Amino acid sequence: MIRMLTLLGALAPTIAVAQSHCDGQTQRDANICAHQKWQAADRELNRIWKEVKPLADSRGTGQALLDEQRTWLKRRDANCDPELSAGGSAAQMFYWSCMEEQTLQRNQQLRALLE
Repeated sequence: MIRMLTLLGALAPTIAVAQSHCDGQTQRDANICAHQKWQAADRELNRIWKEVKPLADSRGTGQALLDEQRTWLKRRDANCDPELSAGGSAAQMFYWSCMEEQTLQRNQQLRALLE
C-alpha cells in the first residue's frame, strides 16, 4: 500500500501537467494534450502486446502476428504523416490525434485476440 501511495505521489505532478494542458486554451496546449493522449494509447498498446505476443507464440502464430504488427505500423504512419505536412499551428494536434485514433483501434483488435 505504501508503494502504491509513493507511486501515485510521484505521478501526481505529471498527471497535473497533463491535465492542465488538456484544459488549456492555446494551440500549444491542444498539441501537447493530443501528444499525451497518444502516449497513453501507445503505452496501452505495448502492455497488450506483452500479453498477446506470447499467446500467439504458444499457438504457433507469433511470427504472423509480428508481421501483421509491422504492416500496421507502416500503414498507421502512412495514414498520419500527411497531417504534419499540411502545416499550420494545429498540424501537430491533428497528427497526434490521428496516431491516437489508429492506436486505439489497434488496441481493440489486439484485445480481441486475448478473448
